[in-house]
This record gives sequence, C-alpha cells and structure tokens, in this order.
Amino acid sequence: MANGSQTELYLSERVVVLCTCALSFLGSSLIILTHIIWTDLRTTPRRLLVFLSVTDWLSAVSYAFGVWSVFRTDSTECVAQGAISTFSNTSSFFWTVSIAVYLYVFIVRSSQRVADSLVVFFHLVSWGVPLVITVTAVCLSKIGYDASEVSVGWCWVRIEAPDRVLWMLLTGKIWEFLAYLTLPVLYILIKRHIHRAHAALSEYRPILATRPPSQSFSSMADVKLTLIPIIFIVLRIWSTVRFILLLANSPVRQNPVLVTLHGIGNTSQGAANCVMFVFFTQPIRSRLCTVLCCCCPSCRAEAPHLDDTPQRHQARRDSRGGEEEKDGTGGVIPRPVTSETGPNR
Repeated sequence: MANGSQTELYLSERVVVLCTCALSFLGSSLIILTHIIWTDLRTTPRRLLVFLSVTDWLSAVSYAFGVWSVFRTDSTECVAQGAISTFSNTSSFFWTVSIAVYLYVFIVRSSQRVADSLVVFFHLVSWGVPLVITVTAVCLSKIGYDASEVSVGWCWVRIEAPDRVLWMLLTGKIWEFLAYLTLPVLYILIKRHIHRAHAALSEYRPILATRPPSQSFSSMADVKLTLIPIIFIVLRIWSTVRFILLLANSPVRQNPVLVTLHGIGNTSQGAANCVMFVFFTQPIRSRLCTVLCCCCPSCRAEAPHLDDTPQRHQARRDSRGGEEEKDGTGGVIPRPVTSETGPNR
C-alpha cells in the first residue's frame, strides 16, 4: 500500500454524504424524542434502540463535521473528529448485535428475566470496549488524517501509521465482520421460532391460520426480521469492499461510485433505523401523525384508531377478557404468538 496515495473527493460526493448525515441526525433524534415523549412505550428493546440511536447520532455529527472541514493534516480537530467517529461507529456495531441477542433470548429462549439481566453486560461491552480501543488509539497517535483511503472525507486511522491495517481492524473492521456473521444467524433463528409457534398454534386452533390479525403479525415480523440484517449489510458492505481493495492496493477503491456508496452507507444507519422502527411501527407512526396534525389523508384516517393512553389499553384488555398483552419488544419485533397467549389482536 502506497503511503502517498490519496482519494480525491468531488463536491457532489461531499454534498451527498452531508445530506445522508443530516437524515441520520434527524432519524436518530426522532427515535430518541419518541422514547422520551411516550413513556408507555419504554420497553427494554426500545431503550436499547435509543442507545444505538445515540451512537448513530454521534456518528452522523462527527462524519458531517469531517466532510465539511476538508481535513488535510493530522490537526487537533481531525484527531478529535476521528476519535468521536471511531468510538460511535464501533459502539454502534456492538449495540446492533446486542439488540439481536436480546431479542433472541427474549423470543427464542422465552426468558425475559435472562434477557433483561444481559442489559448491564451490553452497556459494559458496547460502551467500554469502544472507549478503551479509541483512547488507546489516540494515545498511540493512530487516529488522524487517512487521505479518504478507507473513509469519505472524515478522519480515521492515520494512513502513515506503519501498523494501520491492525488498527483499522481494531477500530472497526473486525467488529463489522463479526456483525456480518452474527446478525443473519440470530434473526434467522428468531424467524424460525416465530414460524414454528404459528404453525403449532394453527395445528390446534385451525381457525386462527386464516385470521387477518395473525397474518398481519406474521407479515410484520417477517418484514422486520428479514430487513434488519439485510439493511445493515447493504449499508456497510461498501466500506468493507474499499478496505479489502486497500489491502490489495487496488486503485478501484478510489472509484467515485464506490466512494459515494461508502459515504451513503456509513452515514445512513440512523435514517434506516428511523424508517424501520418509527415509520414502520404503527403505534409510533400514528402518534406522530396525531401530534403533528398531519395533513396527509391517510395519516388523518389512521390517527382516530390509535390507542394512545394506558387507560385505553386497559379498557381494550378488559373488553376482551384480558387476552391482549402489551408487545414485549415495544414494536421492535411483534410479540410472537403461542398457543398459551393467543394471537395479538
């Protein structure tokens, strides 16, 4: 790898990256605000999602600052931006996997107590490991100007560092590779468990197999469980491709299209999470339409059907003989139907 190489960034690439940073900033902020405003939706999975959104918020701000500043040297500002983005980006990987582990234990192992007991461990690992790595990298002068060789305008591991590959792995890539492997496996196992639960329920209560609520549950669970790992991989794969090309010393890593895709992918996680867990989550979407007095006819039609208070939830449960249960995952993943609990209605 030539130390003197540098990837030229065009104005259009910077504008695109700044736009996606703004979208992720807004998306992450919206997830955090909805969690603060609606206390009855503060389930453990949504709290984990908020911690993930905090890291995505920090990533969006730090990336935008780096792209806007156009660093050329290992300045203090460059090192500070690189340290913040390194910490937040690495922490984002850990929180993304932590949410998947929590849902696996909660849904597949059917143990909310064990799942909740893991939250402290998630905090220690998801904040502690990135902090130790980042502080060590800064103290050893490994963070700085990287000539956009494996970034898109922001600072990361110094391109002049002799052991830069090792630190690129430690400050992000190795955790990214592990997430590629872990997320699909966990979400596939969750999907299989949900499908088996529905099949078992339909066997004993065949009428439920054709009921729209059950079909609606299966459809929403399938969509989210399928899209979560796919979106993560699609967004992150471009940075991985450029890293591999850097190892191979291939000039293709400087291709403008690849650089643009890398910039969009690394800065879009907050926006993607907002779409998945706010706009694709009916209770939150409906409440947003109500609060904002949305002019969209579909939003106005949806808002009157919203059960937005605990009293309404209780009234609905009373009217149905206590059959309805609150979604234990807070809309992150619909609650699985079992023969004991019955379907969500």
